[in-house]
Amino acid sequence: MPTRREVLAFTGLAALSGASATSVFAGEPAWTPGVKTFSTAQKQVNVLSSEKETVIFERKGPGCITHMWFGGNWPRFNQTRVRFYVDGQSTPSIDMQYAMAHGVGFDDATAPWGVRQMGMTGHVGGFYNTFRIPFGKAIRITGQLAPGVQGHPDCWWIIRGAVGLPVQIAGITLPDTARLKLYKRTNLLVPRLAEFDLLKTNSDGTLFLVTMAASSPNLNFMEGCMRGYFADRKEPELLSSGLEDYFCGTYYFASGRYHTPVGGLTHEAEVAGQHQFTAYRFHDTDPVFFRKGFRLTGRCGEEVNAKVCGDPQATTYSTYAWAYEW
Repeated sequence: MPTRREVLAFTGLAALSGASATSVFAGEPAWTPGVKTFSTAQKQVNVLSSEKETVIFERKGPGCITHMWFGGNWPRFNQTRVRFYVDGQSTPSIDMQYAMAHGVGFDDATAPWGVRQMGMTGHVGGFYNTFRIPFGKAIRITGQLAPGVQGHPDCWWIIRGAVGLPVQIAGITLPDTARLKLYKRTNLLVPRLAEFDLLKTNSDGTLFLVTMAASSPNLNFMEGCMRGYFADRKEPELLSSGLEDYFCGTYYFASGRYHTPVGGLTHEAEVAGQHQFTAYRFHDTDPVFFRKGFRLTGRCGEEVNAKVCGDPQATTYSTYAWAYEW
Protein backbone atom coordinates (compact mmCIF):
# COMPACT_ATOMS: atom_id res chain seq x y z
CA MET A 1 0.00 0.00 0.00
CA PRO A 2 1.51 3.40 -0.96
CA THR A 3 2.49 5.82 1.77
CA ARG A 4 0.98 9.30 2.02
CA ARG A 5 4.25 10.73 0.70
CA GLU A 6 4.11 8.44 -2.36
CA VAL A 7 0.50 9.40 -3.11
CA LEU A 8 1.23 13.11 -2.82
CA ALA A 9 4.32 12.73 -4.99
CA PHE A 10 2.42 10.85 -7.71
CA THR A 11 -0.36 13.43 -7.85
CA GLY A 12 2.07 16.32 -7.90
CA LEU A 13 0.90 17.55 -4.49
CA ALA A 14 4.10 16.93 -2.56
CA ALA A 15 4.40 20.66 -1.85
CA LEU A 16 1.88 20.13 0.91
CA SER A 17 3.84 19.31 4.02
CA GLY A 18 3.66 18.56 7.71
CA ALA A 19 0.33 18.66 9.51
CA SER A 20 -1.37 20.27 6.53
CA ALA A 21 -0.60 17.31 4.27
CA THR A 22 -1.68 14.86 6.97
CA SER A 23 -5.02 16.56 7.55
CA VAL A 24 -5.70 16.85 3.81
CA PHE A 25 -4.92 13.18 3.19
CA ALA A 26 -7.15 12.19 6.07
CA GLY A 27 -10.03 14.11 4.52
CA GLU A 28 -10.38 16.36 7.55
CA PRO A 29 -9.28 19.84 6.47
CA ALA A 30 -9.21 22.41 9.23
CA TRP A 31 -11.28 25.59 9.10
CA THR A 32 -9.60 28.12 6.83
CA PRO A 33 -9.75 31.72 8.08
CA GLY A 34 -11.06 34.14 5.51
CA VAL A 35 -13.53 31.83 3.78
CA LYS A 36 -16.37 34.00 2.53
CA THR A 37 -19.49 33.22 0.48
CA PHE A 38 -20.68 35.20 -2.54
CA SER A 39 -24.02 34.65 -4.26
CA THR A 40 -26.29 36.01 -6.95
CA ALA A 41 -29.68 35.10 -8.38
CA GLN A 42 -32.00 36.37 -11.09
CA LYS A 43 -35.76 35.94 -11.09
CA GLN A 44 -37.89 36.05 -14.24
CA VAL A 45 -35.46 38.19 -16.25
CA ASN A 46 -35.57 38.51 -20.04
CA VAL A 47 -31.94 38.95 -20.98
CA LEU A 48 -30.92 35.78 -22.84
CA SER A 49 -31.12 35.51 -26.62
CA SER A 50 -29.99 33.10 -29.32
CA GLU A 51 -28.07 35.79 -31.23
CA LYS A 52 -25.32 36.52 -28.72
CA GLU A 53 -23.83 35.70 -25.34
CA THR A 54 -25.10 37.57 -22.28
CA VAL A 55 -23.03 37.91 -19.11
CA ILE A 56 -24.96 36.33 -16.23
CA PHE A 57 -22.20 36.51 -13.61
CA GLU A 58 -18.86 38.25 -13.31
CA ARG A 59 -16.40 38.55 -10.45
CA LYS A 60 -12.81 39.73 -10.03
CA GLY A 61 -10.28 38.22 -7.66
CA PRO A 62 -9.83 34.58 -6.59
CA GLY A 63 -12.68 32.27 -5.68
CA CYS A 64 -14.56 29.09 -6.47
CA ILE A 65 -18.06 28.51 -7.85
CA THR A 66 -19.84 25.99 -5.59
CA HIS A 67 -23.46 25.86 -6.77
CA MET A 68 -25.55 26.60 -9.86
CA TRP A 69 -29.26 26.19 -10.58
CA PHE A 70 -31.10 26.97 -13.82
CA GLY A 71 -34.85 27.28 -14.44
CA GLY A 72 -37.21 28.24 -17.25
CA ASN A 73 -39.63 26.89 -19.83
CA TRP A 74 -38.97 27.57 -23.50
CA PRO A 75 -38.24 25.59 -26.68
CA ARG A 76 -34.86 23.81 -26.65
CA PHE A 77 -34.33 24.75 -23.01
CA ASN A 78 -32.00 21.77 -22.59
CA GLN A 79 -29.63 23.14 -25.23
CA THR A 80 -29.20 26.50 -23.53
CA ARG A 81 -25.47 27.21 -23.55
CA VAL A 82 -23.36 28.42 -20.62
CA ARG A 83 -19.71 29.41 -21.01
CA PHE A 84 -17.09 29.97 -18.29
CA TYR A 85 -14.18 32.32 -18.99
CA VAL A 86 -11.63 31.86 -16.21
CA ASP A 87 -8.75 34.23 -15.44
CA GLY A 88 -9.15 36.35 -18.55
CA GLN A 89 -9.58 33.54 -21.08
CA SER A 90 -10.66 34.50 -24.59
CA THR A 91 -11.84 30.92 -25.20
CA PRO A 92 -13.95 29.37 -22.42
CA SER A 93 -12.51 26.37 -20.58
CA ILE A 94 -16.09 25.21 -19.98
CA ASP A 95 -18.68 25.50 -22.76
CA MET A 96 -21.69 23.44 -21.73
CA GLN A 97 -25.34 22.87 -22.50
CA TYR A 98 -27.79 22.61 -19.62
CA ALA A 99 -28.83 18.98 -20.07
CA MET A 100 -25.57 17.19 -20.93
CA ALA A 101 -23.75 19.15 -18.23
CA HIS A 102 -26.13 17.55 -15.74
CA GLY A 103 -25.97 14.00 -17.10
CA VAL A 104 -29.09 14.18 -19.30
CA GLY A 105 -29.20 13.27 -22.99
CA PHE A 106 -31.83 12.80 -25.69
CA ASP A 107 -33.99 15.51 -24.05
CA ASP A 108 -35.16 12.99 -21.45
CA ALA A 109 -37.62 14.78 -19.15
CA THR A 110 -37.78 12.09 -16.46
CA ALA A 111 -37.70 13.92 -13.12
CA PRO A 112 -37.25 14.52 -10.29
CA TRP A 113 -33.94 12.89 -9.51
CA GLY A 114 -30.82 14.12 -7.80
CA VAL A 115 -27.58 13.22 -6.09
CA ARG A 116 -25.14 15.32 -4.09
CA GLN A 117 -23.27 16.64 -7.12
CA MET A 118 -26.14 17.31 -9.56
CA GLY A 119 -29.73 16.63 -10.47
CA MET A 120 -32.88 17.54 -12.36
CA THR A 121 -35.83 18.45 -10.19
CA GLY A 122 -38.51 19.33 -12.76
CA HIS A 123 -39.83 18.02 -16.06
CA VAL A 124 -38.98 21.49 -17.35
CA GLY A 125 -35.98 23.26 -15.82
CA GLY A 126 -34.58 22.71 -12.39
CA PHE A 127 -31.03 21.63 -13.25
CA TYR A 128 -28.62 22.02 -10.33
CA ASN A 129 -25.02 21.13 -9.58
CA THR A 130 -22.41 21.63 -6.87
CA PHE A 131 -19.35 21.45 -9.13
CA ARG A 132 -16.31 23.28 -7.77
CA ILE A 133 -15.05 25.69 -10.45
CA PRO A 134 -11.97 27.52 -9.13
CA PHE A 135 -10.52 30.75 -10.50
CA GLY A 136 -7.49 32.83 -9.55
CA LYS A 137 -7.97 36.30 -11.02
CA ALA A 138 -11.52 36.54 -12.35
CA ILE A 139 -14.46 34.64 -13.78
CA ARG A 140 -17.05 35.59 -16.37
CA ILE A 141 -20.07 33.37 -17.05
CA THR A 142 -22.31 33.88 -20.06
CA GLY A 143 -25.60 32.40 -21.23
CA GLN A 144 -27.06 31.97 -24.71
CA LEU A 145 -30.26 30.40 -25.98
CA ALA A 146 -30.07 27.55 -28.51
CA PRO A 147 -30.02 28.50 -32.20
CA GLY A 148 -33.45 29.38 -33.55
CA VAL A 149 -35.09 30.17 -30.22
CA GLN A 150 -37.10 33.37 -30.65
CA GLY A 151 -37.43 36.29 -28.26
CA HIS A 152 -36.26 36.67 -24.68
CA PRO A 153 -38.07 34.13 -22.46
CA ASP A 154 -38.37 34.38 -18.67
CA CYS A 155 -35.22 33.02 -17.03
CA TRP A 156 -34.22 32.09 -13.51
CA TRP A 157 -30.78 31.17 -12.17
CA ILE A 158 -28.69 30.95 -9.00
CA ILE A 159 -24.89 31.10 -8.91
CA ARG A 160 -23.02 30.82 -5.64
CA GLY A 161 -19.41 30.42 -4.57
CA ALA A 162 -16.79 31.16 -1.96
CA VAL A 163 -13.44 32.82 -1.51
CA GLY A 164 -10.70 30.83 0.23
CA LEU A 165 -12.37 27.45 -0.28
CA PRO A 166 -9.98 24.64 -1.37
CA VAL A 167 -10.98 22.12 -4.03
CA GLN A 168 -10.62 18.51 -2.94
CA ILE A 169 -10.77 15.19 -4.76
CA ALA A 170 -10.91 12.06 -2.59
CA GLY A 171 -9.67 14.03 0.43
CA ILE A 172 -6.67 15.51 -1.41
CA THR A 173 -6.56 19.28 -1.76
CA LEU A 174 -5.71 20.28 -5.31
CA PRO A 175 -3.10 22.95 -6.10
CA ASP A 176 -4.24 26.57 -6.21
CA THR A 177 -3.52 26.48 -9.95
CA ALA A 178 -6.02 23.66 -10.61
CA ARG A 179 -8.73 24.62 -13.11
CA LEU A 180 -11.76 22.63 -14.23
CA LYS A 181 -11.88 21.97 -17.98
CA LEU A 182 -14.58 20.39 -20.14
CA TYR A 183 -13.81 18.19 -23.16
CA LYS A 184 -16.70 17.47 -25.55
CA ARG A 185 -17.46 15.13 -28.43
CA THR A 186 -20.77 15.64 -30.26
CA ASN A 187 -22.56 13.09 -32.47
CA LEU A 188 -19.36 11.18 -33.16
CA LEU A 189 -20.02 8.13 -35.37
CA VAL A 190 -17.55 5.39 -34.37
CA PRO A 191 -17.06 2.27 -36.52
CA ARG A 192 -17.30 -1.23 -35.10
CA LEU A 193 -14.38 -2.05 -32.76
CA ALA A 194 -12.78 1.39 -33.19
CA GLU A 195 -11.33 3.24 -30.21
CA PHE A 196 -12.09 6.94 -29.72
CA ASP A 197 -10.92 9.75 -27.45
CA LEU A 198 -13.09 11.42 -24.82
CA LEU A 199 -10.24 13.46 -23.33
CA LYS A 200 -6.63 14.11 -24.25
CA THR A 201 -4.29 16.41 -22.33
CA ASN A 202 -0.59 16.91 -21.66
CA SER A 203 -1.18 18.40 -18.21
CA ASP A 204 -1.14 17.05 -14.66
CA GLY A 205 -4.58 16.61 -13.20
CA THR A 206 -7.44 14.39 -12.13
CA LEU A 207 -10.60 13.19 -13.84
CA PHE A 208 -13.83 14.57 -12.35
CA LEU A 209 -16.91 13.52 -14.34
CA VAL A 210 -17.81 11.68 -17.55
CA THR A 211 -21.23 11.77 -19.22
CA MET A 212 -22.05 9.72 -22.31
CA ALA A 213 -25.09 9.61 -24.61
CA ALA A 214 -24.95 6.78 -27.16
CA SER A 215 -27.18 5.29 -29.87
CA SER A 216 -26.65 2.02 -31.76
CA PRO A 217 -28.59 -0.63 -33.73
CA ASN A 218 -27.89 -3.23 -31.04
CA LEU A 219 -26.51 -3.40 -27.52
CA ASN A 220 -23.20 -5.14 -28.23
CA PHE A 221 -21.33 -1.82 -28.45
CA MET A 222 -21.54 -1.81 -24.65
CA GLU A 223 -18.98 -4.62 -24.53
CA GLY A 224 -16.35 -1.93 -25.14
CA CYS A 225 -14.05 -1.17 -22.21
CA MET A 226 -13.02 2.29 -21.05
CA ARG A 227 -9.26 2.84 -21.11
CA GLY A 228 -6.83 5.33 -19.62
CA TYR A 229 -3.43 6.09 -21.14
CA PHE A 230 -1.19 7.72 -18.54
CA ALA A 231 1.62 10.09 -19.57
CA ASP A 232 3.23 8.76 -22.76
CA ARG A 233 2.48 5.08 -22.17
CA LYS A 234 1.48 3.09 -25.23
CA GLU A 235 -0.46 0.49 -23.27
CA PRO A 236 -3.60 1.57 -21.38
CA GLU A 237 -4.91 0.82 -17.93
CA LEU A 238 -8.37 -0.73 -18.17
CA LEU A 239 -10.87 1.46 -16.34
CA SER A 240 -13.80 -0.92 -16.80
CA SER A 241 -14.77 -4.42 -17.92
CA GLY A 242 -17.46 -3.04 -20.23
CA LEU A 243 -19.21 0.23 -20.98
CA GLU A 244 -22.21 -0.07 -18.66
CA ASP A 245 -19.83 -1.42 -15.98
CA TYR A 246 -17.90 1.86 -16.08
CA PHE A 247 -21.11 3.70 -15.23
CA CYS A 248 -21.76 1.22 -12.38
CA GLY A 249 -24.44 -0.61 -14.37
CA THR A 250 -24.63 -4.26 -15.35
CA TYR A 251 -25.97 -6.52 -18.13
CA TYR A 252 -26.61 -3.71 -20.60
CA PHE A 253 -28.45 -1.70 -17.92
CA ALA A 254 -31.06 -4.47 -17.68
CA SER A 255 -32.48 -3.20 -14.36
CA GLY A 256 -33.30 0.24 -15.70
CA ARG A 257 -32.54 3.74 -14.50
CA TYR A 258 -30.65 4.54 -11.32
CA HIS A 259 -29.01 7.57 -9.73
CA THR A 260 -26.13 7.32 -7.26
CA PRO A 261 -23.36 9.72 -6.21
CA VAL A 262 -20.85 7.54 -8.12
CA GLY A 263 -22.71 6.67 -11.33
CA GLY A 264 -26.15 6.75 -12.85
CA LEU A 265 -28.35 5.99 -15.85
CA THR A 266 -30.63 8.91 -16.78
CA HIS A 267 -32.01 7.64 -20.09
CA GLU A 268 -32.66 4.33 -21.83
CA ALA A 269 -34.93 3.73 -24.80
CA GLU A 270 -35.30 2.03 -28.16
CA VAL A 271 -36.33 4.52 -30.82
CA ALA A 272 -36.66 3.73 -34.52
CA GLY A 273 -34.47 0.66 -34.18
CA GLN A 274 -31.77 2.48 -32.21
CA HIS A 275 -30.83 1.53 -28.65
CA GLN A 276 -30.11 4.69 -26.64
CA PHE A 277 -28.67 5.43 -23.23
CA THR A 278 -27.27 8.35 -21.26
CA ALA A 279 -25.17 7.77 -18.14
CA TYR A 280 -22.78 9.65 -15.86
CA ARG A 281 -19.76 8.65 -13.76
CA PHE A 282 -18.15 10.79 -11.03
CA HIS A 283 -14.52 10.42 -9.95
CA ASP A 284 -14.51 12.74 -6.94
CA THR A 285 -14.31 9.80 -4.50
CA ASP A 286 -12.81 7.29 -6.94
CA PRO A 287 -9.87 9.37 -8.19
CA VAL A 288 -8.07 8.99 -11.51
CA PHE A 289 -4.97 11.15 -11.03
CA PHE A 290 -2.50 11.67 -13.87
CA ARG A 291 0.85 13.34 -14.45
CA LYS A 292 2.44 14.56 -17.68
CA GLY A 293 -0.64 13.80 -19.72
CA PHE A 294 -3.66 11.56 -19.93
CA ARG A 295 -5.89 10.12 -22.63
CA LEU A 296 -9.34 8.70 -21.86
CA THR A 297 -10.84 6.44 -24.51
CA GLY A 298 -13.87 4.31 -25.21
CA ARG A 299 -14.30 1.51 -27.74
CA CYS A 300 -17.24 0.50 -29.92
CA GLY A 301 -17.48 -3.15 -28.91
CA GLU A 302 -14.67 -5.39 -27.70
CA GLU A 303 -12.55 -8.44 -28.43
CA VAL A 304 -11.49 -11.07 -25.88
CA ASN A 305 -8.80 -13.55 -26.88
CA ALA A 306 -9.14 -12.41 -30.51
CA LYS A 307 -12.89 -13.14 -30.47
CA VAL A 308 -15.41 -10.33 -30.97
CA CYS A 309 -18.00 -10.06 -28.20
CA GLY A 310 -21.33 -10.26 -30.03
CA ASP A 311 -21.88 -8.22 -33.18
CA PRO A 312 -21.27 -4.55 -32.38
CA GLN A 313 -22.37 -2.00 -34.98
CA ALA A 314 -21.26 1.57 -35.69
CA THR A 315 -22.44 3.74 -32.82
CA THR A 316 -23.03 7.47 -32.35
CA TYR A 317 -21.61 9.01 -29.17
CA SER A 318 -21.83 12.40 -27.49
CA THR A 319 -19.61 12.81 -24.44
CA TYR A 320 -18.67 15.35 -21.78
CA ALA A 321 -15.41 14.64 -19.92
CA TRP A 322 -14.48 17.00 -17.07
CA ALA A 323 -11.01 17.18 -15.51
CA TYR A 324 -9.12 19.40 -13.10
CA GLU A 325 -5.76 20.31 -14.61
CA TRP A 326 -2.72 22.17 -13.34
